[in-house]
Amino acid sequence: MRSLTLARAAGAGLLLAVIALSVLYLVPSDKYYVFLPDRAHPLEPLVRIAGEQPVPQEGGVYFVDVRFRKAHLLEDLLGRPLARGATLLPARAVLGDATPKQAQHIDITQMENSQKIAAAVALKRLGYHVSIRLPEVVVRGVLRKAPADRVLRPGDKLLAVNGQQVHSLGRLHMLIASRRPGKSISITYSHSGRVATSTIRTIASPDDKRQAAIGILVDEIGGSVGKLPIKVRINTQGVGGPSAGLAFALDLMEELGRNVDHGYKVAATGELDLDGSVLPIGAAKQKTIGAREAGVDVFLVPAGSNTRVARKYAQGLRIIPVQSFPQALHALATLPAKHPGKA
Repeated sequence: MRSLTLARAAGAGLLLAVIALSVLYLVPSDKYYVFLPDRAHPLEPLVRIAGEQPVPQEGGVYFVDVRFRKAHLLEDLLGRPLARGATLLPARAVLGDATPKQAQHIDITQMENSQKIAAAVALKRLGYHVSIRLPEVVVRGVLRKAPADRVLRPGDKLLAVNGQQVHSLGRLHMLIASRRPGKSISITYSHSGRVATSTIRTIASPDDKRQAAIGILVDEIGGSVGKLPIKVRINTQGVGGPSAGLAFALDLMEELGRNVDHGYKVAATGELDLDGSVLPIGAAKQKTIGAREAGVDVFLVPAGSNTRVARKYAQGLRIIPVQSFPQALHALATLPAKHPGKA
């Protein structure tokens, strides 16, 4: 009788444990999100453009995205995701100060802008007349006792970092953050119409101690694209964010008759700027896995930290780092000739 009671107690305990684990798995956490890989998608079926030409069956341009969801309470407690290839991120790192609905709206707006920028950059490269006005990066504020406090003032226009022109917040961040904290950089700026260049010693960014910063708040002012000479429509089926800009531009050139992929299956990621710069993106790990699982031949990735992450998860996939749209075109044009019949 006693052994029967113990067996019932053990069974009840096991049942309660199963119920508890089920609850922890099914109930979402408000503190974390999980980013998961998604297979890269061929762009050709999604793009409609006036004057497009038949695209060869071999090769093709692919864009990569990620799937994400709220973490399960179990993942919250464990401090790691349960799914393969996934990453657990704090909700604030994903949403910032926005609500989920606001963040979704921001993502869709960024996607629409990235399509227009990609079309403008690609068409201009093909020789079409496209009116592009580059924005200005203006200092909004300087943090007290920050390295830039002795040099920059609100209203100053930032023109270049280490001799490289700056026309967007993304490019400014890339040029500064890519340096090792503690290293000095050269900043060219305009103050009350007078251009000057000063050297500023960087510090570790409060957001990522591995990245450099100089302690300024900036705004991007102006910047526009005129009416495009050709109508372009890209149906991304609800995918948001700006990271597919490079892939869009490559595919548009391919569909207008330029041999961009040279017979290769090409996946690409990177936010495209109006001056043709390729800017860093998020979730490089998941996007690399997605490109690899789609069976592409090469993966174009923003140079720097994105490339380092991509190579870590490439598992044989050829990773090509790029900093600009012209460089991406050159990298593809100089690939070895594709062997006939090789996938």
